[in-house]
Amino acid sequence: MSSLDKDTVKNIAFLSRIEVADEKLEPLAQDLTKILDWVEQLSEVDTDGVEPMTSVAAQSLHWRKDEVTSGDQPDLVLNNAPDQDDHCYLVPKVVE
Repeated sequence: MSSLDKDTVKNIAFLSRIEVADEKLEPLAQDLTKILDWVEQLSEVDTDGVEPMTSVAAQSLHWRKDEVTSGDQPDLVLNNAPDQDDHCYLVPKVVE
C-alpha cells in the first residue's frame, strides 16, 4: 500500500467536513497509512469455512410479539420536544 500524503489527507478532511490543522496533517497521514496497511493485512487472512457472525460473544435475541403496546399519546411524546407547534416537532432548518 502506498502511503497517504498531506494533500490527500487534507482532501479527505475537506470532503468529510472535518477541520484539521496543517501541523496535524502529516501525523494523521501516517496514522491513516498504518490503518490502511492493517486493513490490507486482514485481506490475507484465510476465512474459508468461517461462518459469518454479528458478534464475538455468543448471545441470542429476545423475541417479542410484534404488537402495539402503547401509542396514540401525542402529548406525552411531545413532552420531549424542545420546540413544537400544532402537535408537531419543530426542528431547525439545516438546508438553505
